[in-house]
Amino acid sequence: MHWLFGDQLGPHFLRPGEAGPGRDTPLLMIEARSVFRRRRFHRAKAHLVLSAMRHRAAELGDRVTYVRADTYRQGIARSVGDRPLTVHHPTSYAAARLVRSLGQVSVGPARGFLVPRPDFEAWAAGQGGRRLRQEDFYRWVRREQGLLLDGDTPAGGRWNLDHDNRQPPPREHSTLPVPPPYRPREDEIDDEVRHDLDRWERDGDVSFVGRDAPRVFPADRAEARAALKRFLTHRLPTFGPYEDAVLAADPVMSHSLLSSSLNLGLLDPAECVEGAEAQWRAGRAPLNSVEGFVRQIAGWREYVWQLYWHFGEEYRRSNVLDHTAPLPGWWNELDADADAVQARCLRTVLAQVRDTGWTHHIPRLMILGSYALQRGWDPAAMTDWFHRCFVDGYDWVMIPNVIGMSQYADAGRMTTKPYTSGGAYVHRMSDLCGPCRYRPGDRTGEQACPYTAGYWTFLDRHRERLGHNHRTAQPVRQLQRLHDLDEVRGQEQARGDAPP
Repeated sequence: MHWLFGDQLGPHFLRPGEAGPGRDTPLLMIEARSVFRRRRFHRAKAHLVLSAMRHRAAELGDRVTYVRADTYRQGIARSVGDRPLTVHHPTSYAAARLVRSLGQVSVGPARGFLVPRPDFEAWAAGQGGRRLRQEDFYRWVRREQGLLLDGDTPAGGRWNLDHDNRQPPPREHSTLPVPPPYRPREDEIDDEVRHDLDRWERDGDVSFVGRDAPRVFPADRAEARAALKRFLTHRLPTFGPYEDAVLAADPVMSHSLLSSSLNLGLLDPAECVEGAEAQWRAGRAPLNSVEGFVRQIAGWREYVWQLYWHFGEEYRRSNVLDHTAPLPGWWNELDADADAVQARCLRTVLAQVRDTGWTHHIPRLMILGSYALQRGWDPAAMTDWFHRCFVDGYDWVMIPNVIGMSQYADAGRMTTKPYTSGGAYVHRMSDLCGPCRYRPGDRTGEQACPYTAGYWTFLDRHRERLGHNHRTAQPVRQLQRLHDLDEVRGQEQARGDAPP
Protein backbone atom coordinates (compact mmCIF):
# COMPACT_ATOMS: atom_id res chain seq x y z
CA MET A 1 0.00 0.00 0.00
CA HIS A 2 1.22 3.51 -0.86
CA TRP A 3 0.52 6.45 1.44
CA LEU A 4 -0.31 9.84 -0.07
CA PHE A 5 0.10 12.87 2.17
CA GLY A 6 -2.28 15.79 1.73
CA ASP A 7 0.23 17.73 -0.38
CA GLN A 8 0.89 14.82 -2.75
CA LEU A 9 -2.32 14.94 -4.74
CA GLY A 10 -1.27 15.05 -8.40
CA PRO A 11 -0.71 12.22 -10.90
CA HIS A 12 3.08 12.59 -10.71
CA PHE A 13 2.94 11.11 -7.20
CA LEU A 14 1.52 7.89 -8.67
CA ARG A 15 4.10 7.35 -11.41
CA PRO A 16 5.81 3.97 -10.94
CA GLY A 17 9.55 3.75 -10.40
CA GLU A 18 11.79 5.31 -7.77
CA ALA A 19 9.61 3.82 -5.01
CA GLY A 20 6.47 5.05 -6.74
CA PRO A 21 3.42 2.78 -6.59
CA GLY A 22 2.61 0.35 -9.34
CA ARG A 23 -0.55 0.75 -11.37
CA ASP A 24 -2.58 -1.54 -9.13
CA THR A 25 -0.98 -0.63 -5.79
CA PRO A 26 -3.69 0.22 -3.23
CA LEU A 27 -3.46 3.73 -1.79
CA LEU A 28 -3.91 5.25 1.65
CA MET A 29 -4.90 8.80 2.61
CA ILE A 30 -5.31 9.96 6.21
CA GLU A 31 -7.23 13.03 7.31
CA ALA A 32 -5.81 13.68 10.80
CA ARG A 33 -7.82 16.07 12.97
CA SER A 34 -4.82 16.68 15.22
CA VAL A 35 -3.21 18.77 12.45
CA PHE A 36 -5.90 21.40 12.94
CA ARG A 37 -5.61 21.32 16.72
CA ARG A 38 -1.89 22.07 16.76
CA ARG A 39 -2.23 25.43 15.00
CA ARG A 40 -4.97 28.00 14.47
CA PHE A 41 -5.01 27.84 10.69
CA HIS A 42 -6.82 30.25 8.44
CA ARG A 43 -10.31 28.98 7.79
CA ALA A 44 -9.77 29.24 4.01
CA LYS A 45 -6.61 27.14 4.26
CA ALA A 46 -8.29 24.40 6.30
CA HIS A 47 -11.14 24.34 3.79
CA LEU A 48 -8.82 24.16 0.78
CA VAL A 49 -6.66 21.34 2.16
CA LEU A 50 -9.61 19.18 3.21
CA SER A 51 -11.48 19.86 -0.01
CA ALA A 52 -8.44 18.94 -2.09
CA MET A 53 -7.86 15.70 -0.17
CA ARG A 54 -11.49 14.66 -0.42
CA HIS A 55 -11.69 15.55 -4.10
CA ARG A 56 -8.62 13.38 -4.74
CA ALA A 57 -10.11 10.51 -2.79
CA ALA A 58 -13.31 10.76 -4.84
CA GLU A 59 -11.25 10.63 -8.06
CA LEU A 60 -9.31 7.57 -6.91
CA GLY A 61 -12.46 5.69 -5.93
CA ASP A 62 -12.07 2.13 -4.65
CA ARG A 63 -8.32 2.20 -5.10
CA VAL A 64 -7.86 4.44 -2.04
CA THR A 65 -8.58 3.80 1.62
CA TYR A 66 -9.52 7.21 3.03
CA VAL A 67 -9.29 7.34 6.81
CA ARG A 68 -10.58 10.10 9.07
CA ALA A 69 -8.73 9.75 12.34
CA ASP A 70 -7.50 11.76 15.29
CA THR A 71 -3.81 11.26 14.38
CA TYR A 72 -1.77 9.74 11.58
CA ARG A 73 -0.65 6.91 13.85
CA GLN A 74 -4.24 6.11 14.70
CA GLY A 75 -5.18 6.15 11.03
CA ILE A 76 -2.39 3.73 10.14
CA ALA A 77 -3.24 1.42 13.02
CA ARG A 78 -6.87 1.26 11.95
CA SER A 79 -6.28 0.78 8.23
CA VAL A 80 -2.91 -0.92 7.76
CA GLY A 81 -1.83 -2.44 11.05
CA ASP A 82 1.77 -3.54 10.73
CA ARG A 83 1.69 -4.23 7.00
CA PRO A 84 4.36 -2.49 4.88
CA LEU A 85 3.80 0.95 3.40
CA THR A 86 5.61 3.07 0.85
CA VAL A 87 5.57 6.87 0.69
CA HIS A 88 7.32 9.64 -1.21
CA HIS A 89 9.55 11.78 0.99
CA PRO A 90 7.36 14.17 3.02
CA THR A 91 7.76 17.94 2.84
CA SER A 92 8.51 18.72 6.49
CA TYR A 93 10.92 17.57 9.19
CA ALA A 94 8.02 16.67 11.48
CA ALA A 95 6.39 14.43 8.86
CA ALA A 96 9.77 12.88 7.99
CA ARG A 97 10.33 12.04 11.68
CA LEU A 98 6.88 10.46 11.88
CA VAL A 99 7.53 8.33 8.82
CA ARG A 100 10.93 7.22 10.14
CA SER A 101 9.40 6.25 13.47
CA LEU A 102 7.03 3.86 11.71
CA GLY A 103 9.29 0.93 10.98
CA GLN A 104 6.95 -0.43 8.31
CA VAL A 105 7.33 2.54 5.91
CA SER A 106 9.76 2.64 2.99
CA VAL A 107 10.52 6.19 1.84
CA GLY A 108 11.14 7.06 -1.79
CA PRO A 109 12.53 10.31 -3.23
CA ALA A 110 10.54 13.51 -3.06
CA ARG A 111 8.41 14.43 -6.04
CA GLY A 112 6.84 17.72 -7.06
CA PHE A 113 10.15 19.55 -7.62
CA LEU A 114 12.50 19.96 -10.56
CA VAL A 115 15.82 19.06 -8.92
CA PRO A 116 16.46 15.85 -6.95
CA ARG A 117 17.97 16.64 -3.56
CA PRO A 118 21.22 14.68 -4.19
CA ASP A 119 21.78 16.77 -7.33
CA PHE A 120 21.40 19.96 -5.35
CA GLU A 121 23.80 18.77 -2.67
CA ALA A 122 26.36 17.95 -5.34
CA TRP A 123 25.93 21.45 -6.81
CA ALA A 124 26.24 23.03 -3.34
CA ALA A 125 29.40 21.05 -2.61
CA GLY A 126 30.86 22.37 -5.84
CA GLN A 127 30.49 25.99 -4.72
CA GLY A 128 33.68 25.71 -2.69
CA GLY A 129 32.19 26.96 0.58
CA ARG A 130 30.82 30.16 -0.96
CA ARG A 131 27.36 31.39 -0.08
CA LEU A 132 24.73 29.59 -2.13
CA ARG A 133 23.46 32.49 -4.22
CA GLN A 134 20.00 32.14 -5.69
CA GLU A 135 21.11 33.64 -9.00
CA ASP A 136 23.85 31.02 -9.42
CA PHE A 137 21.44 28.24 -8.51
CA TYR A 138 18.79 29.54 -10.92
CA ARG A 139 21.19 29.60 -13.85
CA TRP A 140 22.34 26.09 -13.02
CA VAL A 141 18.71 24.86 -12.94
CA ARG A 142 18.02 26.52 -16.29
CA ARG A 143 20.99 24.71 -17.82
CA GLU A 144 20.14 21.37 -16.20
CA GLN A 145 16.48 21.55 -17.25
CA GLY A 146 17.10 23.13 -20.64
CA LEU A 147 14.80 26.05 -19.82
CA LEU A 148 14.73 29.23 -21.90
CA LEU A 149 17.98 28.44 -23.68
CA ASP A 150 19.16 29.06 -27.20
CA GLY A 151 21.86 26.45 -27.45
CA ASP A 152 24.13 27.08 -24.47
CA THR A 153 23.12 30.70 -23.96
CA PRO A 154 20.07 32.20 -22.25
CA ALA A 155 17.20 33.16 -24.51
CA GLY A 156 17.50 36.82 -25.42
CA GLY A 157 21.13 36.94 -24.27
CA ARG A 158 20.47 37.65 -20.58
CA TRP A 159 19.73 35.34 -17.65
CA ASN A 160 18.02 37.97 -15.55
CA LEU A 161 15.35 40.36 -16.84
CA ASP A 162 14.43 41.83 -13.44
CA HIS A 163 15.26 45.31 -14.72
CA ASP A 164 12.26 45.04 -17.08
CA ASN A 165 9.99 43.67 -14.36
CA ARG A 166 10.00 46.38 -11.72
CA GLN A 167 7.51 48.87 -13.08
CA PRO A 168 5.21 50.75 -10.71
CA PRO A 169 1.49 50.23 -11.30
CA PRO A 170 -0.15 52.21 -14.11
CA ARG A 171 -1.37 55.38 -12.40
CA GLU A 172 -4.40 55.72 -14.67
CA HIS A 173 -5.92 52.42 -13.46
CA SER A 174 -7.23 51.25 -10.09
CA THR A 175 -7.08 47.65 -11.36
CA LEU A 176 -4.76 46.13 -13.92
CA PRO A 177 -6.60 45.92 -17.29
CA VAL A 178 -6.23 42.16 -17.76
CA PRO A 179 -8.75 39.30 -17.83
CA PRO A 180 -9.61 37.98 -14.35
CA PRO A 181 -8.00 34.80 -13.02
CA TYR A 182 -9.68 31.42 -13.05
CA ARG A 183 -12.04 30.91 -10.14
CA PRO A 184 -13.50 27.50 -9.24
CA ARG A 185 -17.10 26.69 -8.35
CA GLU A 186 -17.81 24.94 -5.08
CA ASP A 187 -19.55 21.57 -5.11
CA GLU A 188 -21.04 19.07 -2.68
CA ILE A 189 -17.60 18.16 -1.34
CA ASP A 190 -17.06 21.79 -0.38
CA ASP A 191 -20.47 21.80 1.29
CA GLU A 192 -19.44 18.77 3.34
CA VAL A 193 -16.11 20.37 4.30
CA ARG A 194 -17.81 23.61 5.39
CA HIS A 195 -20.33 21.65 7.47
CA ASP A 196 -17.53 19.68 9.17
CA LEU A 197 -15.45 22.77 9.94
CA ASP A 198 -18.49 24.56 11.34
CA ARG A 199 -19.25 21.57 13.56
CA TRP A 200 -15.66 21.24 14.80
CA GLU A 201 -15.62 24.91 15.74
CA ARG A 202 -19.02 24.67 17.42
CA ASP A 203 -17.86 21.70 19.45
CA GLY A 204 -14.75 23.59 20.57
CA ASP A 205 -12.53 20.95 18.99
CA VAL A 206 -10.60 23.40 16.77
CA SER A 207 -10.57 27.12 16.07
CA PHE A 208 -9.50 29.16 13.09
CA VAL A 209 -8.40 32.66 12.14
CA GLY A 210 -9.61 34.59 9.12
CA ARG A 211 -12.96 34.55 7.45
CA ASP A 212 -14.91 31.77 5.84
CA ALA A 213 -15.76 32.55 2.22
CA PRO A 214 -16.36 30.69 -1.05
CA ARG A 215 -13.27 28.73 -2.08
CA VAL A 216 -11.17 30.69 -4.60
CA PHE A 217 -8.24 28.30 -5.22
CA PRO A 218 -8.25 24.97 -7.11
CA ALA A 219 -8.98 21.81 -5.15
CA ASP A 220 -8.50 19.19 -7.85
CA ARG A 221 -6.31 18.52 -10.85
CA ALA A 222 -8.88 19.67 -13.43
CA GLU A 223 -9.33 23.01 -11.68
CA ALA A 224 -5.59 23.49 -11.31
CA ARG A 225 -5.04 22.74 -15.00
CA ALA A 226 -7.78 25.21 -15.93
CA ALA A 227 -6.15 27.87 -13.72
CA LEU A 228 -2.76 27.25 -15.33
CA LYS A 229 -4.21 27.42 -18.85
CA ARG A 230 -6.02 30.69 -18.13
CA PHE A 231 -2.87 32.25 -16.70
CA LEU A 232 -0.65 31.17 -19.57
CA THR A 233 -3.18 32.23 -22.20
CA HIS A 234 -4.57 35.48 -20.82
CA ARG A 235 -2.45 36.81 -17.97
CA LEU A 236 1.19 35.82 -18.49
CA PRO A 237 1.93 38.61 -21.02
CA THR A 238 1.40 41.34 -18.40
CA PHE A 239 2.84 39.39 -15.47
CA GLY A 240 6.45 40.52 -15.75
CA PRO A 241 6.31 44.32 -15.83
CA TYR A 242 3.96 44.59 -12.85
CA GLU A 243 4.97 41.59 -10.75
CA ASP A 244 6.29 43.87 -7.97
CA ALA A 245 3.48 46.45 -8.22
CA VAL A 246 0.56 46.79 -5.79
CA LEU A 247 -2.92 48.22 -6.33
CA ALA A 248 -5.33 48.51 -3.40
CA ALA A 249 -8.35 47.41 -5.43
CA ASP A 250 -6.51 44.63 -7.27
CA PRO A 251 -4.68 42.21 -4.94
CA VAL A 252 -4.20 39.68 -7.74
CA MET A 253 -2.76 41.91 -10.53
CA SER A 254 -1.38 39.47 -13.17
CA HIS A 255 -0.10 36.89 -10.68
CA SER A 256 -0.77 33.26 -11.49
CA LEU A 257 -2.39 32.18 -8.19
CA LEU A 258 -0.82 28.76 -8.76
CA SER A 259 1.29 28.52 -5.58
CA SER A 260 -1.35 26.63 -3.59
CA SER A 261 -1.91 24.20 -6.47
CA LEU A 262 1.83 23.56 -6.76
CA ASN A 263 2.20 23.11 -3.01
CA LEU A 264 -0.73 20.69 -2.82
CA GLY A 265 0.88 18.68 -5.61
CA LEU A 266 -1.99 19.31 -8.04
CA LEU A 267 0.44 20.78 -10.57
CA ASP A 268 3.95 19.65 -11.46
CA PRO A 269 6.39 22.58 -11.70
CA ALA A 270 7.73 21.22 -14.99
CA GLU A 271 4.39 21.64 -16.74
CA CYS A 272 4.18 25.23 -15.50
CA VAL A 273 7.59 26.42 -16.68
CA GLU A 274 7.48 24.44 -19.90
CA GLY A 275 4.03 25.83 -20.65
CA ALA A 276 5.29 29.38 -20.10
CA GLU A 277 8.30 28.82 -22.37
CA ALA A 278 5.99 27.45 -25.07
CA GLN A 279 3.96 30.67 -24.95
CA TRP A 280 7.10 32.72 -25.59
CA ARG A 281 8.36 30.51 -28.39
CA ALA A 282 4.94 30.76 -30.04
CA GLY A 283 5.12 34.56 -29.83
CA ARG A 284 2.21 34.84 -27.41
CA ALA A 285 4.07 36.24 -24.38
CA PRO A 286 7.11 38.52 -24.04
CA LEU A 287 10.37 37.09 -22.77
CA ASN A 288 10.55 39.30 -19.67
CA SER A 289 7.19 38.00 -18.40
CA VAL A 290 8.07 34.40 -19.14
CA GLU A 291 11.52 34.69 -17.55
CA GLY A 292 9.99 36.31 -14.45
CA PHE A 293 7.52 33.45 -14.06
CA VAL A 294 10.15 30.78 -14.71
CA ARG A 295 12.39 32.48 -12.12
CA GLN A 296 9.64 32.28 -9.49
CA ILE A 297 9.27 28.51 -9.93
CA ALA A 298 12.58 27.14 -11.22
CA GLY A 299 14.54 29.74 -9.29
CA TRP A 300 12.94 30.84 -6.05
CA ARG A 301 10.51 28.01 -5.24
CA GLU A 302 13.14 25.38 -6.00
CA TYR A 303 15.82 27.28 -4.07
CA VAL A 304 13.60 27.57 -0.97
CA TRP A 305 12.78 23.85 -1.03
CA GLN A 306 16.42 22.83 -1.31
CA LEU A 307 17.64 25.23 1.38
CA TYR A 308 14.99 24.02 3.83
CA TRP A 309 16.70 20.62 3.86
CA HIS A 310 20.26 21.83 3.26
CA PHE A 311 20.33 24.21 6.24
CA GLY A 312 18.93 21.60 8.61
CA GLU A 313 16.18 21.71 11.19
CA GLU A 314 18.07 24.00 13.56
CA TYR A 315 17.80 26.78 10.95
CA ARG A 316 14.24 27.52 12.12
CA ARG A 317 15.70 28.78 15.41
CA SER A 318 17.94 31.39 13.75
CA ASN A 319 17.61 34.77 15.44
CA VAL A 320 20.90 36.64 15.10
CA LEU A 321 19.21 40.02 15.51
CA ASP A 322 17.82 38.87 18.86
CA HIS A 323 14.27 39.88 17.97
CA THR A 324 11.98 38.56 20.68
CA ALA A 325 8.93 40.85 20.78
CA PRO A 326 5.64 38.90 20.59
CA LEU A 327 3.16 39.46 17.79
CA PRO A 328 0.41 41.79 19.03
CA GLY A 329 -3.10 40.40 19.19
CA TRP A 330 -4.51 42.69 16.50
CA TRP A 331 -2.03 41.11 14.07
CA ASN A 332 -1.74 37.57 15.36
CA GLU A 333 -5.47 36.91 15.47
CA LEU A 334 -6.25 38.51 12.09
CA ASP A 335 -8.75 40.69 13.94
CA ALA A 336 -11.91 41.16 11.91
CA ASP A 337 -11.77 44.91 12.59
CA ALA A 338 -9.05 45.91 10.14
CA ASP A 339 -10.13 49.54 10.60
CA ALA A 340 -8.12 49.60 13.82
CA VAL A 341 -5.06 49.93 11.57
CA GLN A 342 -4.85 53.40 10.05
CA ALA A 343 -1.78 52.85 7.87
CA ARG A 344 -3.55 52.16 4.59
CA CYS A 345 -0.98 49.78 3.15
CA LEU A 346 -0.97 47.57 6.23
CA ARG A 347 -4.73 47.74 6.69
CA THR A 348 -5.32 46.78 3.06
CA VAL A 349 -2.94 43.82 3.10
CA LEU A 350 -4.09 42.45 6.46
CA ALA A 351 -7.67 42.60 5.20
CA GLN A 352 -6.64 40.65 2.09
CA VAL A 353 -5.04 37.96 4.24
CA ARG A 354 -8.01 37.91 6.62
CA ASP A 355 -10.50 37.51 3.79
CA THR A 356 -8.66 35.13 1.42
CA GLY A 357 -5.52 33.74 3.06
CA TRP A 358 -3.41 35.15 0.23
CA THR A 359 -1.59 38.21 -1.03
CA HIS A 360 1.27 38.37 -3.48
CA HIS A 361 4.98 38.39 -2.71
CA ILE A 362 5.60 42.15 -2.42
CA PRO A 363 2.91 42.77 0.23
CA ARG A 364 4.23 39.71 2.07
CA LEU A 365 7.83 40.93 2.01
CA MET A 366 7.70 44.72 1.96
CA ILE A 367 4.53 45.44 3.94
CA LEU A 368 3.94 42.53 6.33
CA GLY A 369 7.50 41.26 6.75
CA SER A 370 9.08 44.71 6.75
CA TYR A 371 6.77 45.99 9.48
CA ALA A 372 7.58 43.02 11.73
CA LEU A 373 11.33 43.27 11.08
CA GLN A 374 11.40 46.96 11.93
CA ARG A 375 9.69 46.30 15.25
CA GLY A 376 11.83 43.35 16.31
CA TRP A 377 9.09 40.73 16.39
CA ASP A 378 10.09 37.13 17.08
CA PRO A 379 10.98 35.55 13.70
CA ALA A 380 9.76 32.11 14.81
CA ALA A 381 6.37 33.60 15.68
CA MET A 382 6.26 35.35 12.32
CA THR A 383 7.10 32.11 10.54
CA ASP A 384 4.29 30.34 12.35
CA TRP A 385 1.88 33.16 11.49
CA PHE A 386 2.68 32.98 7.77
CA HIS A 387 2.40 29.18 7.87
CA ARG A 388 -1.01 29.31 9.50
CA CYS A 389 -2.54 32.25 7.67
CA PHE A 390 -1.61 31.64 4.02
CA VAL A 391 -3.27 29.01 1.87
CA ASP A 392 0.09 28.19 0.26
CA GLY A 393 2.03 28.16 3.55
CA TYR A 394 3.94 25.03 4.53
CA ASP A 395 6.93 24.44 6.79
CA TRP A 396 9.38 24.15 3.89
CA VAL A 397 7.97 27.27 2.24
CA MET A 398 7.86 29.62 5.20
CA ILE A 399 11.02 28.83 7.16
CA PRO A 400 13.50 29.97 4.47
CA ASN A 401 11.19 32.71 3.20
CA VAL A 402 10.51 34.25 6.60
CA ILE A 403 13.60 33.35 8.65
CA GLY A 404 16.04 33.94 5.81
CA MET A 405 14.59 36.54 3.49
CA SER A 406 11.85 38.44 5.31
CA GLN A 407 13.29 38.68 8.84
CA TYR A 408 17.03 38.40 8.09
CA ALA A 409 17.31 36.19 11.16
CA ASP A 410 20.14 34.14 9.65
CA ALA A 411 22.51 37.14 9.20
CA GLY A 412 22.73 36.70 5.46
CA ARG A 413 23.06 32.98 4.83
CA MET A 414 20.26 33.36 2.32
CA THR A 415 20.13 37.04 1.30
CA THR A 416 22.74 39.77 1.25
CA LYS A 417 20.71 42.41 3.11
CA PRO A 418 17.55 42.90 5.17
CA TYR A 419 14.51 43.50 2.97
CA THR A 420 12.99 46.57 4.58
CA SER A 421 12.50 50.17 3.53
CA GLY A 422 10.82 53.42 4.36
CA GLY A 423 7.46 54.49 3.00
CA ALA A 424 9.04 55.82 -0.21
CA TYR A 425 9.27 52.29 -1.67
CA VAL A 426 5.61 51.54 -0.96
CA HIS A 427 4.66 54.91 -2.42
CA ARG A 428 6.65 54.27 -5.60
CA MET A 429 5.35 50.73 -6.18
CA SER A 430 1.70 51.14 -5.19
CA ASP A 431 -1.32 53.44 -5.02
CA LEU A 432 -1.67 52.85 -1.27
CA CYS A 433 -0.10 56.01 0.12
CA GLY A 434 -2.21 58.74 -1.51
CA PRO A 435 -5.32 58.54 0.70
CA CYS A 436 -3.40 57.42 3.81
CA ARG A 437 -3.36 59.59 6.94
CA TYR A 438 0.43 59.12 7.06
CA ARG A 439 2.92 60.69 4.67
CA PRO A 440 5.74 58.47 3.34
CA GLY A 441 8.28 61.31 3.54
CA ASP A 442 7.57 62.16 7.21
CA ARG A 443 9.47 60.38 9.97
CA THR A 444 8.21 62.49 12.90
CA GLY A 445 4.96 64.21 13.78
CA GLU A 446 1.32 63.24 13.49
CA GLN A 447 1.70 62.21 9.85
CA ALA A 448 4.94 60.25 10.33
CA CYS A 449 4.83 57.10 8.24
CA PRO A 450 5.36 54.06 10.50
CA TYR A 451 7.50 52.44 7.79
CA THR A 452 9.74 55.47 7.36
CA ALA A 453 10.21 55.96 11.10
CA GLY A 454 10.49 52.20 11.61
CA TYR A 455 13.18 51.93 8.94
CA TRP A 456 15.45 54.44 10.66
CA THR A 457 14.94 52.98 14.12
CA PHE A 458 15.72 49.51 12.72
CA LEU A 459 18.99 50.76 11.22
CA ASP A 460 19.78 52.60 14.44
CA ARG A 461 19.18 49.52 16.58
CA HIS A 462 21.45 47.35 14.42
CA ARG A 463 23.89 49.96 13.15
CA GLU A 464 26.98 48.02 14.22
CA ARG A 465 26.06 44.88 12.28
CA LEU A 466 24.53 46.65 9.27
CA GLY A 467 27.34 49.18 9.07
CA HIS A 468 29.67 46.35 8.04
CA ASN A 469 27.34 45.13 5.29
CA HIS A 470 28.27 46.72 1.96
CA ARG A 471 24.60 46.88 0.93
CA THR A 472 23.46 48.70 4.07
CA ALA A 473 26.55 50.67 5.07
CA GLN A 474 25.50 53.83 3.24
CA PRO A 475 22.06 54.24 4.90
CA VAL A 476 23.68 53.47 8.27
CA ARG A 477 26.10 56.36 7.67
CA GLN A 478 23.12 58.58 6.93
CA LEU A 479 21.95 58.09 10.52
CA GLN A 480 24.63 60.56 11.57
CA ARG A 481 22.90 63.27 9.55
CA LEU A 482 19.42 62.74 11.04
CA HIS A 483 18.97 65.76 13.30
CA ASP A 484 15.73 64.31 14.70
CA LEU A 485 16.90 60.76 15.43
CA ASP A 486 16.21 61.08 19.18
CA GLU A 487 12.68 62.21 18.38
CA VAL A 488 12.20 59.28 16.01
CA ARG A 489 13.39 56.85 18.68
CA GLY A 490 11.04 58.28 21.30
CA GLN A 491 8.11 58.34 18.91
CA GLU A 492 8.50 54.69 17.91
CA GLN A 493 9.02 53.60 21.50
CA ALA A 494 5.77 55.33 22.41
CA ARG A 495 3.98 53.61 19.53
CA GLY A 496 4.79 50.25 21.07
CA ASP A 497 2.71 47.39 19.69
CA ALA A 498 -0.42 49.47 19.09
CA PRO A 499 -1.84 49.27 15.56
CA PRO A 500 -0.38 52.10 13.48
